[in-house]
Amino acid sequence: MKKINAAVLGCTGLVGQQFIRLLDDHPYFELSCLTASPRSRGKRCGETTANGGQPALGEKTASLVIRETTAAAVIQSGARVVFSALPAAISGELEMELRKNGLFIFSNASSHRMDALVPLLIPEVNSAHLELARAQLREFPGLIITNSNCSVAGLAMALKPLTAFDVQALTVTTFQAVSGAGQRGVAAWDIMGNVIPHIANEEEKVASETKKILGTLAGKQIKDHGLEIYPSCSRVPVREGHLQSVSVEFAAPVSASEIAAALSGFSAEPQQMALPTAPRRPIIVLDAPDRPQPALDAWAGEPERARGMAVTLGRLRCRGKRCSFFLLVHNTVRGAAGGCLLNAELALKKRLLGGN
Repeated sequence: MKKINAAVLGCTGLVGQQFIRLLDDHPYFELSCLTASPRSRGKRCGETTANGGQPALGEKTASLVIRETTAAAVIQSGARVVFSALPAAISGELEMELRKNGLFIFSNASSHRMDALVPLLIPEVNSAHLELARAQLREFPGLIITNSNCSVAGLAMALKPLTAFDVQALTVTTFQAVSGAGQRGVAAWDIMGNVIPHIANEEEKVASETKKILGTLAGKQIKDHGLEIYPSCSRVPVREGHLQSVSVEFAAPVSASEIAAALSGFSAEPQQMALPTAPRRPIIVLDAPDRPQPALDAWAGEPERARGMAVTLGRLRCRGKRCSFFLLVHNTVRGAAGGCLLNAELALKKRLLGGN
């Protein structure tokens, strides 16, 4: 198949860098446009990309010249698919302008996550919500599809196979890596040897986004899932990987063996379609008593292109109607760039991207 030209907005940030890595030599998309702030305009991609131990970029990608982030620059580039790693403060209007001009936007920003016609998508969890994108295409020449908050990307994945057991409520405490705060992160002296028990607006996002993602589609509306969610979010001195302590309450007693089987046996459309960025096993359950750990498990997932896309669970304990476990999600891969890219791969296969 002929590759589709793609743009990355906000290419010099942590999520933008992951987009570039994942799109380099991608089988469906051809990276043709990079944008960033005016201070990066005119630089080549290879000058601004730190590979962080990852394979070096291909020559074609490394030589791409960065443009200033404007709607005109993206439209003039000829890109049809846009991956947005922009801050929410500037993404909202720009993404709508691009949609109005017939582009297909896959956004990591929070600006449109709760919009009525915008799918808040995790392909293994709520692919049926892509019908909202079809509804958008009846009103606009393009579309916007968002991914979730980085913690929600792991939490909702783990909850999906558990909904068969009638989930009633959950309590979740997150231990979130500093990379989740962006390129500059948290000031070193504030986070070194410390835990900060507050992330602005994070707990609200965890509750509202999880309910929308697990909700049911009725016409052009999502009816939120009715489970009660009690989140507490903290920032910890870890580079990458969000660890979460989760306690789930069910309507009836459950056993650890049946919950473990449901989690480890879970797969969905991306696996059945063998999408390039889909991990063969989206949920990996570990038996070791001291796992998952960010340093050991953040990059879980196979094949190579899907590293960082699997959610890892461990320390599963059940008693009566309640089960507790730890889960780990790579915040800038499954929780950001990789999740967005998988959304685009699925949308392409569902024939939502124009003539392909």
